[in-house]
Amino acid sequence: MSTFQLSVTPDILGSGPEVNPRIVTWARLATISRPGNGENDPYSEDYRGHWSDTQEFYVFNTHFFTRKSGYDGAKSKSARLIMERIYAFDRFGEWEKDRPVFLLGDFNAQPGGEVYNTFVGDGNSDDPFKLKDSAQPAEGIDWILFKGNVEVINYEKSDYNVNGIYPSDHKPVIADFKLIGEKAK
Repeated sequence: MSTFQLSVTPDILGSGPEVNPRIVTWARLATISRPGNGENDPYSEDYRGHWSDTQEFYVFNTHFFTRKSGYDGAKSKSARLIMERIYAFDRFGEWEKDRPVFLLGDFNAQPGGEVYNTFVGDGNSDDPFKLKDSAQPAEGIDWILFKGNVEVINYEKSDYNVNGIYPSDHKPVIADFKLIGEKAK
């Protein structure tokens, strides 16, 4: 797990605008096959390579500047930086399995615009490094994007509120995914 700054010096935390600097937090996670009741767990510290159905994946989370922030071009540059980082993590070499990637956040940008197209393309691209949107059709400024051998099971906007008071200024999105496993080669 780590964090990088959405700035021209992404590895220096706190860089970028003095007011409300933006970051991306990411983690490499895994689903693993745990031993059943009464069975020993010989690999509790390092699961990699010890269970045949282990599936690693990456999750990136961010919150982009608003339209009124005064940082022209910051969102587009941030989108390109995130895609560079995702591309770098996509594989550690040909010997590694593809790992699904999830990018989620409040992007303060609409589908079809430059930021969105940086992540998913313009609809005519067959670029394998582009992400897909879990919402079909694409909508809103909060997105859960993904790539890899993943299936969207469910997508919804939460309408949770207490007596008409919502926990956020807009409704959170929720997506359920199924990790399908290693891609066929």
